[in-house]
Amino acid sequence: MQYDFSSRILFEDNHLLVVNKPSGLPSQGDNTGDLHLLDVAKQYIKKQYQKPGDVFCGLIHRIDRPVSGIVVLAKTSKALARMNEAFKERDVQKIYWAVVQNPPQPPSGKLEHWLWRNTKKNVTRAFENQRKDTQKAELNYATLDSHQGNLLLEIKPITGRTHQIRSQLSAVHCPILGDVKYGFPQANEDRSIHLHARSISFAHPTKGERIEIKAQVPKTEIWLAFEKRQETK
Repeated sequence: MQYDFSSRILFEDNHLLVVNKPSGLPSQGDNTGDLHLLDVAKQYIKKQYQKPGDVFCGLIHRIDRPVSGIVVLAKTSKALARMNEAFKERDVQKIYWAVVQNPPQPPSGKLEHWLWRNTKKNVTRAFENQRKDTQKAELNYATLDSHQGNLLLEIKPITGRTHQIRSQLSAVHCPILGDVKYGFPQANEDRSIHLHARSISFAHPTKGERIEIKAQVPKTEIWLAFEKRQETK
């Protein structure tokens, strides 16, 4: 995968590096051995600032390989520790955009499920009631727009479980466009899914000031149409 990493930087200072991850790039290393975001970020820091030896860069959170959008990395151990605590205390607000074809009922609301994780198959299953080895998952959603048979949902996760948005939307019969793992009938040509980490808000780990960052959607027909329609509303 070839792309200009510097053009994907949304925010950078001495402590943080916030990037708009493309779909297809893992956030961190996995069993495929493919190039991943954390390595790319370290290479960028090393070259940009001519740093000898190993470069410190910590992954504060991750998004799935086929998902695009905001990922926050730490350039110092102090920032990593403080941002990890902020995520733990839920002092970070994230908004995702998802494109689906089945309208959720009701159009806006809250989803609550109990998630069971199959680590061998890398899949999460959502249940309505608590079961053994499940974790509670909550999110708020709203239908923002519809266009040519597709619907744009705004998702605000309350908890941060693995594959949470994908499994919860699938459980209410609204699988994300292209997400064959969670029930959409057809894959996207580029193997992406139409889930995008759109924005994030958090207190800066050293300055304390509130930061809000937004990531442009992928440059595909469906995404760009929705982004343009939202900007004109």
